[in-house]
Amino acid sequence: MSKDIRKSAFIKEEKRAEYIKKIIAFFHNEREEEIGVVAGGQVLNFFEEEIGKEIYQKGIADAKKLIKEKIEDLEIEFDLLSEK
Repeated sequence: MSKDIRKSAFIKEEKRAEYIKKIIAFFHNEREEEIGVVAGGQVLNFFEEEIGKEIYQKGIADAKKLIKEKIEDLEIEFDLLSEK
């Protein structure tokens, strides 16, 4: 499969097609440039490869922080229960 139309490890095929349409529309509306599906796919591939891992890692860090906060809240609740 060509690099331009390959399946994404992170983005489902339906969403990928939707994002490519949005990229094509962006180039048309904002830059007055006409690009096709292959070029739109290349732009999406570029951003997925260049910043995808960073966004994923940020999501993991945010989830870890939230879980730690919830655990701390539970510890407080358990301490309050044990004092009764």
